[in-house]
Amino acid sequence: MAGFKTKVTPEIENLTEVCKEHTSLDLSLYAKYDVKRGLRDINGKGVLAGLTQVSNVKATKIVDGKEVPCAGSLSYRGYDIKDLTRGFIEDDRYGFEEVTYLLLFGSLPDKKQLADFTQLLANQRSLPTNFVRDVIMKAPGRDIMNASLPNVLRQCLNLISVFPLLSVYGYQAYNHYIKDKSLYIHNPKKELTTAENILRMLRPDKKYSHLEAKILDIALILHMEHGGGNNSTFTTHVVSSSGTDTYSAIAAALGSLKGPKHGGANIKVVRMFDDMKKEVKDWKDEDE
Repeated sequence: MAGFKTKVTPEIENLTEVCKEHTSLDLSLYAKYDVKRGLRDINGKGVLAGLTQVSNVKATKIVDGKEVPCAGSLSYRGYDIKDLTRGFIEDDRYGFEEVTYLLLFGSLPDKKQLADFTQLLANQRSLPTNFVRDVIMKAPGRDIMNASLPNVLRQCLNLISVFPLLSVYGYQAYNHYIKDKSLYIHNPKKELTTAENILRMLRPDKKYSHLEAKILDIALILHMEHGGGNNSTFTTHVVSSSGTDTYSAIAAALGSLKGPKHGGANIKVVRMFDDMKKEVKDWKDEDE
C-alpha cells in the first residue's frame, strides 16, 4: 500500500521473542503422526495437514472401538472455548483482543499486557489518506515485504487491525456500486473494541446495542482459529512453508476461502437457520 507502512517497533521485537517461546515444534512429530500432504487419505477420511499448538478441534469419539460423531469441542492453546467465552459473558467484557493475544503468544495476558496490546492494535487501526478511493475503489498497489520473524509478526498485527476496515469498506462499496445503495464510510474509533468498530462502520447511523456487540465479539472468537485441517488453513501451511511473508500467505488463504466448498458453508448455515425457523415449533424441545 503506497504511503502506508507500519514499522517493526521495539515492542513488536519483544513480542516476537514471546511468540517464539510458544511456537516451536519437534520436527520428528511429522513422522510420528504420519502427517499427509493433503486433506483426505486414500479412504476419503480427513487427515492432518499440519501440526499446531494453537488450536484443536474434536468432532468424533471412540465408542466400543468405533469412531462416531460427537457434539464436538474447540480449544485455543489448551483452553476450552466454552470456558473462555463463558468468562467474557459472565464478566460482561469483550474478549476478541484478549483471545488474539492468547492465540499469538500462548498465554492469557494480564491487565497491563492486555491494555498495552489493545492499544497496539488500536494504534494500527487506520488507513492512509485516499486509501478507500485509490485502493478499495480501484486496484491494490504492490508491496513486497521481507519475511523476517519480527516483520511477519508486524504484518500479522497489521492485518488483524485493518481487516475489519477492509471487509466493511468492501461491503459498503459493493452495496454502492453493485446494489445501487448509498455509500457509507465511517472511521473507526481507537477507544472501541474490534466488534464495536465493525458495527459502527457497518451501520449508516453508526449505532448498535451492547448485546449486538457482545454477540459479534463471541462470533469473532469462534472464527479466529481453525486448527490444521480445513482448506484455507491448509493453504496457509503450504504457502508459509516456502518462507514467504504473511501478506502472501493470507492472500492465498483468502483465495481458497472464496471456493464454494469452503466459504460457501456460511451460506448453507444461513439456509439451515431459515429451515429451523420454519420447521421448529417448540424451541424447548431438544429432540425437535
